[in-house]
Amino acid sequence: MKRGLLIIFTILLAIAAAGYFSFISAPGSDSTSQRFVVSLGEGRSAAIRDIINQGFAKNDIGLEIAMAFYGFPNITPGGYKISKNMNVFDIISVLKAGPYMKWVVVPEGLRKEEVGALLAQNLGWNSETENEFLDAYKTSGGNDYKEGVYFPSTYLLPLSENGTQIAQRFITEFNESFAPYAKEAAKENIKWSTALKVASIIQREAAGASDMTLISGIIWNRLLKNMPLDIDATVEYARGDTGDGYWAPLTAGDLKIDSPYNTYLHKGLPPTPIANPGISAISAALNPETTTCFYYLHDSNKNIHCADTYAGQEANIQKYLK
Repeated sequence: MKRGLLIIFTILLAIAAAGYFSFISAPGSDSTSQRFVVSLGEGRSAAIRDIINQGFAKNDIGLEIAMAFYGFPNITPGGYKISKNMNVFDIISVLKAGPYMKWVVVPEGLRKEEVGALLAQNLGWNSETENEFLDAYKTSGGNDYKEGVYFPSTYLLPLSENGTQIAQRFITEFNESFAPYAKEAAKENIKWSTALKVASIIQREAAGASDMTLISGIIWNRLLKNMPLDIDATVEYARGDTGDGYWAPLTAGDLKIDSPYNTYLHKGLPPTPIANPGISAISAALNPETTTCFYYLHDSNKNIHCADTYAGQEANIQKYLK
């Protein structure tokens, strides 16, 4: 008996909700779907408030009833297409089906293959689409766009786009974000691609933003003296992923890798950036700290210590790493 009453009550509630919402629907005859975005970290209540504030509904009663009717407690962050002519059940049905655009957070310092794997995981790519992303540089600017221009940021990306289209979104974001630094580099007679290579090394070598300008100063000191950079991260890039991740610590054998990216064997910068740096590293590359140091290391607490000479570096190794 109680179960029967519950079913009848649910049906009546649904009918009431549909009728109620037809009364409170937002005015207007525009049937064109519009993008509605649920931000990362935005909860159910905030999303419902946004629906109302953007004119898709007038209050939350019908929406709450429809969500209860569908057994749909949460709203996945992302982009949705809804219309102001939809009733509550139409809106909640679209939200329950999932977004047509998904958020992807790309951290600083990843190499392009890592970015591609992250996108594949979040966007449901197959290997073909992922390879399209990895090879997009061939038609997007050549070798200068092979690495370093897949800008770390938070993206809202359409699930319908292929790898080449998504790569172009990253490159566009990079071009816009890097533009003022490219102008700064030009004033200093530094090629933008050179600045980006230095920034990528800084990004991988720094323990945090606080030591980026010092590392930048040391890199430029070594370049100006025509000294090998002796940077572990460049060798890690040359080695790739052998099972422990792209940035696993080097072995003695890794230092013998015959690659233009091995800055223990070859002077100067590598052929391309080794990762995709953020703004802090890019700024540091163009604004190095004035220092007499040519060597540096991080202790177990990630504090940086530099030295003017190799003898000083050896003393720091004994003091901070033994």
